[in-house]
Amino acid sequence: MTLYIDADACPVKDEAERVATRLRVRMVLVSNGGIRPSANPWVESVFVAQGPDEADKWIAQACGPGDVVVTGDIPLAARCVEAGARVVKHNGEELTRANIGMVLATRDLMADLRSADPFRQGGAKMFGKADRSRFLDVLDRVLRAAQSGAG
Repeated sequence: MTLYIDADACPVKDEAERVATRLRVRMVLVSNGGIRPSANPWVESVFVAQGPDEADKWIAQACGPGDVVVTGDIPLAARCVEAGARVVKHNGEELTRANIGMVLATRDLMADLRSADPFRQGGAKMFGKADRSRFLDVLDRVLRAAQSGAG
């Protein structure tokens, strides 16, 4: 079992490392670079080629059943869920086979709305302490379930 982190814009790398270390789970930070490698023996850094979606491609090919992926990228999340991995967003939302279709559809709808209205700005809420706390709780639960092989 491996915990993969889509690390380039991940606001919860430190929290994920704490949980992975406590549970003794191998953690792989995947990025295009610019992230300092950790001295933690449970954490590995993988640097992929520069270019759009290179980290996403690497994670999607590497993950599989029993693995956990942390990402805010919905298309990547869908590929990981399809591969059998468990997915947790930075805000603690778990993405599963049961909800990934609706999340993808909502993402696409919002992209269409933004492109149709050039004056529509923002819409995303700020990432806060409650999101960080929820992420820690959900990641702990999902990793423990993956370790035990539970559903």
